[in-house]
Amino acid sequence: MLNVFTLANGRLVQQEIDNAASLADLQPVWVDLESPTPEEKGWIAGRFGLVIPDDVADEDIEESARFYEEDNGELHIRSDFLLEGDDDAEGMTARNVRVAFILRDNVLFSVHAEDLPVFRLLRLRARRTPALIEDAKDVLLKLFDTDAEYSADMLEGIYDSLEEVSTSVLRLNANVTDAVAAEALAAIAREEDLNGRIRRNVMDTRRALSFMMRSRMLNAEQFEDARQILRDIDSLDSHTVFLFDKINFLMDATVGFINLNQSRIIKIFSVAAVALLPPTLIASIYGMNFEHMPELSWRFGYPFSLALMALSVVTPFWYFKRKGWL
Repeated sequence: MLNVFTLANGRLVQQEIDNAASLADLQPVWVDLESPTPEEKGWIAGRFGLVIPDDVADEDIEESARFYEEDNGELHIRSDFLLEGDDDAEGMTARNVRVAFILRDNVLFSVHAEDLPVFRLLRLRARRTPALIEDAKDVLLKLFDTDAEYSADMLEGIYDSLEEVSTSVLRLNANVTDAVAAEALAAIAREEDLNGRIRRNVMDTRRALSFMMRSRMLNAEQFEDARQILRDIDSLDSHTVFLFDKINFLMDATVGFINLNQSRIIKIFSVAAVALLPPTLIASIYGMNFEHMPELSWRFGYPFSLALMALSVVTPFWYFKRKGWL
């Protein structure tokens, strides 16, 4: 999909592109390519002279080759953007999607394989807010700024999810069964994975902004905007650290409840084994069938032995109950 945006009175205007001819007369500020076809790449090469390789947004690219400047002045940046998964779709989890940016002749080219919420949000804001964007570098900075805001919104979602887990696990008189604990552990694991991806995402954004600031491509106003975005990202780091600590605490608490449930089961077997030991001993003695045992010739000997065995069972349970061991 090829999305071409021009500036009109400080607003982004999306242009309909059906063929190479409709692209020829445009002076775009941003060209967004989502899973571009070979035909669309040909239109870009014919209009702007930019050849986009097939592996431009590969995930396995060397880290040292993610930020560089060509001899002809092209600026290449490869950055990750967060994509929240669909909980209703099997196997869909939050993940980071690699986006390749190429800044050439004051036109920003972005190439990615999936539609990203950060890009949709920026397009919506740029159409409604005047003077938000002045050139291609503003588009890139606003994308990173929106990405930081999106990461902050995701962190708020993690706070809410962990609050629900805390309510179900840590409330007073809570009956934390193994099923409830399993659901809590699954929710905690999902939020831990998402928190880690957010931390990686903001770290990658920080590296991209630092590269832009070092390359001296920004004017004074854009440089200050980049510094403000970096300050916002720094404020997110403390939240991710706090969430990691909270996740570890909830994980330990949930595992502790599972251990308590297992201990209760083991305690039942232990109490039963201790309580049944005296009647087992009595039954063993009477099973020896010695010749000189008064109960053998006594009329009530057999009922007496049964009563003695029952009493030997009740007495330990009464004692354990009194001690609070049951």
